[in-house]
Amino acid sequence: MERTLNKVELRGHVGSDPKVTDLEGVTVIRFPLATHEAYKGKDGLYKEETMWHNIAAWSSRGMLDFSKIRKGVFLEVIGKLRYYKWVSKSGEDKYSCEIVALKMSMPEND
Repeated sequence: MERTLNKVELRGHVGSDPKVTDLEGVTVIRFPLATHEAYKGKDGLYKEETMWHNIAAWSSRGMLDFSKIRKGVFLEVIGKLRYYKWVSKSGEDKYSCEIVALKMSMPEND
C-alpha cells in the first residue's frame, strides 16, 4: 500500500482574535491566518498577494497556549487539510476547507 501525506506548514499573521468554543473539557479555537507571496507580474513589476487560511486548533498537551493567540500575532502552524461538504437550505452542495493545527509556535523572528 502506498503511503500518503496530508501536511501543511504556514507562517503568517493572525487576522482576527480567535473564536473560542468549549466542548466537554476540550477547547477549540478558529481564526484566519494571512500569508503573503511576492511575484513578478507580466509587466515586470513585483506584486504581493495575500492568502487567507482558516485555522482550527484543539487544545491538547504540547499545544501553544491559546491565550497568546490574538490579532496580529505571527505564528507558525503545522497541520493537515480537512474538507467539509454540506447541503445548503436551497439544496446546493457547499464545500469548505480548513487547516487543523497539530502544532503551533511563535517564531522569534518574523
